[in-house]
Amino acid sequence: MPLDPSTVMALGLGLMVALGVFLIAGIFGGANARRYRRRLAMVTSGKKAPTEAQGTPEARSLARRESATPLVDRVVHRWLPRRELLDARLARTGRAITVGHYAMATGILAVVMFAMANIVFGLLFLPSMLIGLAGGVGLPHFVISSMGKRRIKAFLDLFPDAIDLMVRALRSGLPITEAIVGAAEEIGDPVGAEFSTVESGLRMGRELDSLLWDIAKRIDSPEFRFFIIALGVQRETGGNLAETLANLSDLLRRRRMMVKKTRAMSSEARASTMILGSLPIVVTGILFLTSPSYIKTLFSDPRGMMLIGLAIGMLVTGIGIMVKMAKFEI
Repeated sequence: MPLDPSTVMALGLGLMVALGVFLIAGIFGGANARRYRRRLAMVTSGKKAPTEAQGTPEARSLARRESATPLVDRVVHRWLPRRELLDARLARTGRAITVGHYAMATGILAVVMFAMANIVFGLLFLPSMLIGLAGGVGLPHFVISSMGKRRIKAFLDLFPDAIDLMVRALRSGLPITEAIVGAAEEIGDPVGAEFSTVESGLRMGRELDSLLWDIAKRIDSPEFRFFIIALGVQRETGGNLAETLANLSDLLRRRRMMVKKTRAMSSEARASTMILGSLPIVVTGILFLTSPSYIKTLFSDPRGMMLIGLAIGMLVTGIGIMVKMAKFEI
């Protein structure tokens, strides 16, 4: 049975959107990320793996969280592939967001956007379903990613100050564990909240390295990994730990200044990306408000659907290239 032309165009639109998403994922997770992971594995080779203690009763007791949606959590965990990645992304937000909450938000948004596209804008069933799926999956993903990035940025803003507190404690004769606990009590969130888990883990008998690597899963940044590796190297080779951490604090501040400088230098390119990327969406919205009969033809005619798919693919590709050009690795 031959497919309807509108169905073929809608499928083409979905494939173009998927191609753009995979292109962006390839841009951001390309060779640089793989090279960084190889270098990190080389530096930490020979040390105890950070996940060795996760199977112990102490680790399970510290990681246990009460869930408000246990049934939804079990269903999602059973059918969702690579669910540990979603758990890690939710943990980076620092909020009590469970997988069940995330799944319910995704389903509700998908239904709402499908209803708006099908009823309010009068689109066909299949294009409306594709829009609902794209919005339901994309918006929660974007929100969770933004929350995690904001928390990591807030952590890195306070992290050099926390290292300075540790340096003062070490120079006064306290061990590194007491220095970390003292910094957790003096510094604000999210550094204080994360370092307070170290005190709880030490009371349960866990090692400091495994506790810090657990924090590194939530604070996914090279700065914090520098700190963990510096502690591990100093423990194996000896030396003045206070001086090492003081140099690390100065290095992190200089690195943050360099990041801000490069961000300022690339502000023009980022502004151009935002303007050029939002212009087609803004113009389409204005036409829907001023001339709905004129713009609806683009969504009802098979040729218009083909043009929309081509335009979305080109727009996503262009935005990805411009973002990659304006992003510098420090």
